[in-house]
Amino acid sequence: MEQRRFSGKSHWYHETQSSLCPADILPLVPEAAGVADPFYLDLPEADEPSAPWLNAARALAHQLLPESLETSRLNTLSCYDRLSTALTVAQVYGVQRLCNHYAARLAPQPGPDSSRESNHRLTQITQYARQLASHPTLIGSRARQQLVGVGLSDIDIIHFHLIIGFVGFQARAVAAAQALAGFDVRWLPGMEMQQPAAAEHFSHTGDGWRSELCRNAPGTLSERLEPQQLPLRLRPLAPLFIQDNRSQADLLTLSRHFDAGTPEKLLCTLLSARINGSVICFNAAARRWVMDQTLPDAMRNGERALQAWGHNHPRESAIIQALQLLIRAPGNFGHGAIQPLRTQGISDADINHLLLCCALCGWFDRMMVGLGEWE
Repeated sequence: MEQRRFSGKSHWYHETQSSLCPADILPLVPEAAGVADPFYLDLPEADEPSAPWLNAARALAHQLLPESLETSRLNTLSCYDRLSTALTVAQVYGVQRLCNHYAARLAPQPGPDSSRESNHRLTQITQYARQLASHPTLIGSRARQQLVGVGLSDIDIIHFHLIIGFVGFQARAVAAAQALAGFDVRWLPGMEMQQPAAAEHFSHTGDGWRSELCRNAPGTLSERLEPQQLPLRLRPLAPLFIQDNRSQADLLTLSRHFDAGTPEKLLCTLLSARINGSVICFNAAARRWVMDQTLPDAMRNGERALQAWGHNHPRESAIIQALQLLIRAPGNFGHGAIQPLRTQGISDADINHLLLCCALCGWFDRMMVGLGEWE
């Protein structure tokens, strides 16, 4: 049910419990399922409409969340499963336009049967999606085994993580586009802000990573894909991507467009990995960081150390503050969040690029955390 807050009231009413509201109360923006742009949901793009990365993002939207899909023994995730997962992730991030879109698409889908097994399966995948979206450090080998326990194949699990990561990327891209277009943020009750990963995670400085799914990858890596063909942050996933060539090509396009080659992009990678608990991504970016060498250590030590570091770096501090909000609470990200960046002389085009880079880093962080473990 749609919730609205009325003037003069100190609490919330469900729509069915309320009377007609005053004319000056604005409803939440209704979104239909049938949008022309499956990624930006018909928002004005801050980039070129035919940009290669945007075409790749739209292609991934169709591949991961199609209108219809035939299931099989190895591909058991139905359209209902996929759209239900997408809606769960969108609700975690609180971007209302995205929630409305996936709710409208989910409504006509035939749901699973009412058996106890189906209910348990849906409960497990919903809980996992919510945890990976909101608290990635809660995910470990035991959580992944629960997915196997409810019948998800290795290919299912890969697609499942791609969907969770994609919707997180989309939520932050939509929030950024709304902010750049001057949209206000609508306050919603009960929305939690993601807490940064604990500092002790980052006492490990190695770069080893393994996946429990790699052993089931068909063929050999040398026959299908060389790790050197991938950007650094995607190389550990090479044994997994050989099972899904279509998504691999589009992810490569996205990764290369937002490759962390500049200090500001590396800052996005460091901050996203630090908050999401992706140790391997953080360590890889820290080794490439060539500016003030105290920044990675300040990030490792927590928010207070990072704030102290920012006092002497006003431009980087403004970027960090904006990115922290986008990472931790994209539903609260409005046009006010980008004003400090404009004050620092950063153009809207560069702001959009930084925000999208940060959003994509969150996707990769969750894939690394969800699909394997550092060692």
